[in-house]
Amino acid sequence: MFQSNISLKEYSNYKIGGPARQFFVPKTLEELTAGVEKAKQEKLPIFVLGGGTNLLISDKGFPGLVVKPEIMTLEGKDGVIRVGAGVSVADLLAFTIANGLSGLEWAGGLPGTVGGAIRGNAGAFGGEIQDVITEVVSLDIAGAPKIINRGHKESKFGYRSSIFKEKNGEEIILEATLQLQNGEKKAIQEAIESKIQYRQERHPMEYPNIGSIFKNVDWKDVPKEFQERFVGKMKKDPFPVLPTAVLLSETGLKGVASGGAMFSPKHPNFIVNTQGATAEDVKKLIELAKETVKDKFGVILEEEVQYVE
Repeated sequence: MFQSNISLKEYSNYKIGGPARQFFVPKTLEELTAGVEKAKQEKLPIFVLGGGTNLLISDKGFPGLVVKPEIMTLEGKDGVIRVGAGVSVADLLAFTIANGLSGLEWAGGLPGTVGGAIRGNAGAFGGEIQDVITEVVSLDIAGAPKIINRGHKESKFGYRSSIFKEKNGEEIILEATLQLQNGEKKAIQEAIESKIQYRQERHPMEYPNIGSIFKNVDWKDVPKEFQERFVGKMKKDPFPVLPTAVLLSETGLKGVASGGAMFSPKHPNFIVNTQGATAEDVKKLIELAKETVKDKFGVILEEEVQYVE
């Protein structure tokens, strides 16, 4: 059932990470439940892997079971889509284009899986995944595995967060129901492609990366003595924020490196793997950014990154 000593580097967008003691790719709820029960019998900690984005995996790997669910349901009718957690965001967007369904155009170019997007309430360009979620089905593994169905309100979506993130591995997202609107296929496709182009032009896609390292800063948390200075940089995401990239640029961290990791000169809220970076290289830059921004602007940065160790 399980594979042993599997390199996680190959499953990380960062191309960083040591081996998983055990590795498992279930394709059905039954397989997933059986795998979870076996891991519990063997007293193995469990980590759920999606598309490998927003993850910094330890150089030592993970000492338990890494589960990569491939629950790939993708079907819809009358604007209601049922989608498995293992489906990539790219495949979901292709489905919306083919069926003329609008509401996810903001996600053009977003990496990772639907499960990961729900867990972190992924968002961009003023939109968030929670905007279209009506129900999420998960598997509670804190005790004996059991299915939980939650509506939008019960999922407790927040800025880059949800109840699933708060549960910190105690639940595995299985699938979700989305409500989209009918639209014109060509317009939907063009809107998605424009977001993809924006990312390609402004984000360092030429290097392995895991997306934004830090959350943008709530405008209310920017000290008043700096608000006038940055007011022209404020944006809605979906509420008023100051992009963390602005603060990192102002501190002169663009292009600063540690080992094989570097703050991207193109977009400093991306720490890119330029040449065989280790997790420790990345962590050093994360701490440098937090210390520098706090010292200069009095702002405490919060990581979007999930640490796997």
